[in-house]
Formats: sequence, C-alpha cells, structure tokens
Amino acid sequence: MLLLMPLTLWAAKNDLKPRLVVCTDIAPADVEPDDMESMVRLMAYADRFEIEALITSVGWNCDPYPLEWQQYLFRVITAYAKDVPNLMRRSGQKKHLSLKKENGQQKLGYWPSAKYITSRAVMGSMYGGIKAIGERNDSPGSELLIRLADEDDPRPIYVAAWGGANTLAQAIWRVKQTRSDDEVRNFVRKFRLFTITDQDMQYSMRMNRAYSSHMWLRKDFANDLQFIWDEGAWQEQCELGKQHWAQHQQHIQGHGALGQEYPNYKWGVEGDTPSFLYVMPNGLNDPEDPHQCGWAGYHERGLCADSLTTAWTSWHEPVCSISVGYKRRFYPDELNDFCARMQWAAEGKGNRNPQVVVTPLHMTAKAGDTIRLDASKSKDPDGDGLTFLWWQQPEIGRTKVTIEQSDQAIATLRIPADAKDDTIHLICEVHDDGPFHLVAYRRIMIAIKR
Repeated sequence: MLLLMPLTLWAAKNDLKPRLVVCTDIAPADVEPDDMESMVRLMAYADRFEIEALITSVGWNCDPYPLEWQQYLFRVITAYAKDVPNLMRRSGQKKHLSLKKENGQQKLGYWPSAKYITSRAVMGSMYGGIKAIGERNDSPGSELLIRLADEDDPRPIYVAAWGGANTLAQAIWRVKQTRSDDEVRNFVRKFRLFTITDQDMQYSMRMNRAYSSHMWLRKDFANDLQFIWDEGAWQEQCELGKQHWAQHQQHIQGHGALGQEYPNYKWGVEGDTPSFLYVMPNGLNDPEDPHQCGWAGYHERGLCADSLTTAWTSWHEPVCSISVGYKRRFYPDELNDFCARMQWAAEGKGNRNPQVVVTPLHMTAKAGDTIRLDASKSKDPDGDGLTFLWWQQPEIGRTKVTIEQSDQAIATLRIPADAKDDTIHLICEVHDDGPFHLVAYRRIMIAIKR
C-alpha cells in the first residue's frame, strides 16, 4: 500500500522568497570583473530572492577594501532601475509596493524597486582576517545583519560570501559581547553561509587558513552554523563560462542596461554565482539539505582543506568530481535561463519557464510497491510544448530504482522487494520547446518503510 504525505517544501511556504545577503568584494573590471558579472545576474533574478543586504567588503584582491569600489555596485543597481519595468512584464507586475511594505516579506515573483535595493546596499568589514574582528570592526553591514536576525521572521538568512564573510563574523562577535550563550546560538542558527573558497585574506596568503575568520566560524559554531565551503562548483562555473563565452557575448552583453554593465572576463566567468544558485527556488534542491544536488553542484559534510574544521565541502574526491559533474549537467540550462531573462530586460518580452505540477512530492512506500509518478498537469505559460525526464539522484539513499516511461509525463517505478528503511530522491525535469528551451524541476522524496 502507498501512503501519500502533504507538500511541505521550503519554497512553497506562503510563496515567500528566500532571504539572501551578499558579501561582495566588487571591483573594477580590470581588477576582478566576476563580481560585477554575478551582480548583473543577481539583479536579473531579483524576483526570486528577498535581497536583504548587499554588503561591500574585503576579499582576495582588496584588504583593505577601497571605498571608491562601491560605485560598481551602484552602477549595477542603476542599470536595474532602467530595466526593471521590462522585467516586471515577465510576471505581469504593474507597480512596486511602498518601501515600507518592501521592507517586509516579499513573495516569489515580485520585482523590488531600485530604491529598496539601494537602501540595502551598505559597507561591511574593510579589513580581513580573524585579527580584524573586535571593537573597531563594526560596520553598517554587521549592524544590518544583527537587525535582520532579530526580526520576527522564521525564514533562515542565506549569506553568499563572494569575498570574505568577515562582516558576518563581526556581527556574531558583537552579539557574543552582550547576549547569553543560548541567545548567541539562536542568533547564529538564523544564518546559512556559502563561501566561494576562503577569501577573508589576501590571495597571496590564501593557504594560511588560520588567518581567516572563516576558520573561527567553522570551529566555534560547528553545530550551529550551516557552513558550505565551496571549492569545486565555483571553479567549474568559471571554466564553463569561458567555454560558453560566445553565448554571453551574443545573449547577455549589451542586452538592456544590465547587459551594458556585464564586463568581459579576466580570470573566469561568474565564479561567485554558485553561492546564490544554491538558494535558487527552481524546484531542484532545498538549500536546507546540502546533500541535494542543484545548480551549485553537490557538497558533503567532511574535513575542510585546513585539516582542522568540518563543513559542507566539495574539495575532496569523490565529492569534487560529483559536484563538477552536476555543474556540467545543469550549466546549459542555467545559462539559457539567464539569457532568456536578459531578453526580458532588454525587450520586455520573451520566454518563461514551464510550471511543473507533480503530486504528491512526499511519499511513503513499502518494499514491492509500484508507484505512479504523474506530472501530466504541468503546463507552460506561453503554450509551448513540454518534454519530460524522470531520474534518481544516486547519492541519496541505498536503494536504486528503474523508472519506466522516464521520458513521459506519467512514469512508474517499483520499489525493490529487499528495500527497507531508506529514502530515495527523484527529479522530474521538464523543458519547453520555446526559445532557449527553458527548464523547471520538482523533487520527489520517497520514504521506504519496512
């Protein structure tokens, strides 16, 4: 007998956006253009994230961070202000909410005003390393992080560290000075941190892990802070971007005001982008469970490259190869999705993603059960034709299944007779046949009981 369980996925709760904070060492294009590239992409997805803070701060190439480099962040926001009327047409949005309401909870699909985003752009820690943490390191960024965590909002706060996460470390240090141990733990548990390698230092000293405040965060808050230290997806993002640079030139650069701000690459393309792709609410992965593969690759909890602390990482084998494999698999869809949004930015028209409908998404089954997977109610907002692919993520669960009719809207599978006490994850991947062949996903979880 098959029992069905109700949908409880994080992205569907009240249709609210995930809360996102970015710590960026954004710089001139002749120094490090990839932060500028990633910021353009983030603005093209401002309807998918509640952008709580854009914090300019220390990174590999800037310790201390030059104040004049903030202008490059505001250049992207100014470009967004010009393109957002076109982007709003993608979801049929007619106007912006008041700034007061924008400062509340935002629903998925809502394009915030440039005024709101500007109000969330602040300076963070200018100096790197654990020795900078202390009385003289408070900043508008660290103060904003404290206010965000203290808000009456149950959603976690995802911090994407494109440079160093020194600003978050300072916020935690400040809270430790005035609150009890339990209050500090509760404060830290509000955050999830995804670091693009370890950039709380100069590049030339990047192997000196003990210098960084990141090691302190991993060591002292190992049980309270979900820390993803990415050492695989970001490098593959850079390389794949170079391999597909012709598509960037054709479909991104020069498209709308945002495209005018998208620079040529120097080291690699958009190395920081996986930090927010990890949180992307596209139905593929739940960022509360790093085991789930997604557009940011794949991570497992283990010993970090410092040989002292643990976190969710992708630097060691076989995890690195698995993560790179997923990046290569998903990259064409990820890039096509961005290209389609840049067409909206430039023209106010274009293709939109399919809407995948699978019920239920949580199931309980027994050994020997036959399960019917039904996505026949899926549709496309532009009337495009749909193609289907059902597949299993093999890294989760011991039980391997064969999916019959895996390329149809309705598929079936049989739970093996010897399966017991396990959970398997299946993906329904749907493409349309419109421009850029856009994709959407749903993840189905099957708990196998005795």
